[in-house]
Amino acid sequence: MLIRSRKPWDVIDYKTTDENVYLNRRSLLRAMGIAGAGLASASVVGGSFAPFVSSARAASIAGFPATRNPAFTLDRPVTVEEEAITYTNFYEFGSSKNIWRKARKLVTDPWIITIEGLVDNPLQLDASELIVRTGPQEERLYRHRCVEAWAMAVPWTGVPMSRLVTLVQPKAEAKYIRLETFFDPSVAIGQRQSWYPWPYVEGMTIDEAMNEMAFIGTGLYGRAMEKQNGAPLRIVLPWKYGFKSIKSIVKMTFTDQRPVSFWEKLAANEYGFWANVNPDVDHPRWSQATERMLGTGKRVATQLYNGYGEQVAYLYKDMKGEGDRLFR
Repeated sequence: MLIRSRKPWDVIDYKTTDENVYLNRRSLLRAMGIAGAGLASASVVGGSFAPFVSSARAASIAGFPATRNPAFTLDRPVTVEEEAITYTNFYEFGSSKNIWRKARKLVTDPWIITIEGLVDNPLQLDASELIVRTGPQEERLYRHRCVEAWAMAVPWTGVPMSRLVTLVQPKAEAKYIRLETFFDPSVAIGQRQSWYPWPYVEGMTIDEAMNEMAFIGTGLYGRAMEKQNGAPLRIVLPWKYGFKSIKSIVKMTFTDQRPVSFWEKLAANEYGFWANVNPDVDHPRWSQATERMLGTGKRVATQLYNGYGEQVAYLYKDMKGEGDRLFR
């Protein structure tokens, strides 16, 4: 008989909301007076979205709605806003997907971010000032793929990551950017769990950060970002699994050493540094061949690099010795 030990971050079946219950919960929300006009489906065409209001948005960053950049389009409908902003991973506030109410306690204005390490122009400033210095903001339509095999398609607002890199001027020996989120167990109750290596850390190469797809997200659906989605600043790397898109960043360190990320430290065989989306490289515990679209439950085929191979495949073509770890 196979006896499998459960890891602390595994979701227990009886604690998971049944998918049919989740997808039909909007009737309950409407009856409770919580849901609003955001229940209507949003269209890819046009630049405005009916809001689902959770009163959890950061207030310091201005410039919403931003002009949509037509170079970034979708091959599928935009996910209904309520689904995208209330079904999310943010382990700082718990391991369930329904943590958006808990995340309201996070104070995001002011929000000081430090950029340090191997750079000529280190910075320590409020998130709003950083966006002023790297703006103007724009809106982009991106696919988003979670390593857990669910997916969405959303309009992000923000600025290209390359502008920040150019602003701080990395030294020649800098190869990576180490990203770190906030640490405040008094607000984020998940950070009281000692088996996790808090604070959440992620990393990318500077070449990845300079790619046209790499984005610093400040908003969703034409408005400032909800706290549970990573306000006031998060990284958006649409060709990678979602855990690489670190939320609520407080520090960026330019370094010559490859960072060891939060999930990599916990389970390197399951959550590697690169984590590029690939339907042919399964997670050790489930297939990555298809993905479930939020809001509809429809299963669609997973695309290599989440469909962005034309833009990013060149970053990895000459790499040796990494094998399928490029996709873990």
